[in-house]
Amino acid sequence: MSAPSEPATAPTAPAPPRAPATGAAPPPPRTPQHPPASAPTPTPARRPVTDWRIRFGALSLIWGFSFLLIKVGTDAYAPFQVTFGRLLSGTAVLAVAMAVRRERLPRSARTWGHLTVAAFFLNALPFSLFAYAETTIPSTLAGICNATSPLWGMALSIVALSEDRPTRRRVVGLGLGFLGVLTVLGAWQGFSGLDPSGTAMALLASLSYPIGWIYVRRTLAGTGSSTLALTGSQLFVGTLQLAVVTPLFTSSPTAFPLLPTLAVVALGALGTGLAVLLQYGLVAEVGPTTAQMVTYFIPVIATAAGVALLGEELNWNTPVGALIVLAGAALTQSRAGSAATRPSRRPGRGRPGRAAAP
Repeated sequence: MSAPSEPATAPTAPAPPRAPATGAAPPPPRTPQHPPASAPTPTPARRPVTDWRIRFGALSLIWGFSFLLIKVGTDAYAPFQVTFGRLLSGTAVLAVAMAVRRERLPRSARTWGHLTVAAFFLNALPFSLFAYAETTIPSTLAGICNATSPLWGMALSIVALSEDRPTRRRVVGLGLGFLGVLTVLGAWQGFSGLDPSGTAMALLASLSYPIGWIYVRRTLAGTGSSTLALTGSQLFVGTLQLAVVTPLFTSSPTAFPLLPTLAVVALGALGTGLAVLLQYGLVAEVGPTTAQMVTYFIPVIATAAGVALLGEELNWNTPVGALIVLAGAALTQSRAGSAATRPSRRPGRGRPGRAAAP
């Protein structure tokens, strides 16, 4: 929701962790320039007040509960309305952060054009697909489908990124991951009891994230804007996209029930706004390899929340398949640690590495 990230970028900076559902899937931070020998030594950045493990756990909970919030929101609002409210709330949080840090918006029309495409694949499309999917499938299944994003990412990066070549371990991980998907869906019993269209939409949402990551890497390197500025701009463009689409396919709500309304606001403010700030803070402090481990906690939390709070049914194949998916995803990322700590050989090229924000 990963997705995400997510999921906007800079020339040779290490990629952030791979994801929901993006919240937003923004670009990695700019690479700092080394000062000349005569320049004064910069003042070291202050250590965050909150330990990174606490922030890691908070990010896992926020993204894990996002699927529950989507489900609650769609009880009263149309899927496009849920997505619009989510993006609007998330944009508001990042706008405040940009104002506090005095960040400037990108000025290049070319950059805004690329951000429009990035916002579609990393925000507007996957957020809407997950919202539509959860009108017919459990939030637990949506959370597990979100975990397939690293698998799609590896498959696509082999084709689209020249630096990403498959190894035997990663190919095994890819096959194992999709075997886990078939286990979750109960392929041996003909996928009985599952809505095929809803499941397909959730899987397409997970596929949308790596498509957006690869596009971002190829087009938004070296823009000169900060991560926060590009991320906030991307969410703003995504909000405009939904502001156009939503009235065309939905009618204005006649009531605003408290619980679904709070769920949509929390989904955006926490899952799309605050989560992005937490994600990049973790990347800066502990590195992308450790930060991307949040990906493996999201489906576990989503499943627990759906069963405990929404009373969703849990068959044996769902947790077993989810574990297989996560094992496969871990194998496909087994070389990400070494790659993520090295600069790309060419600007804007490298392995997509954001967490799939729901």
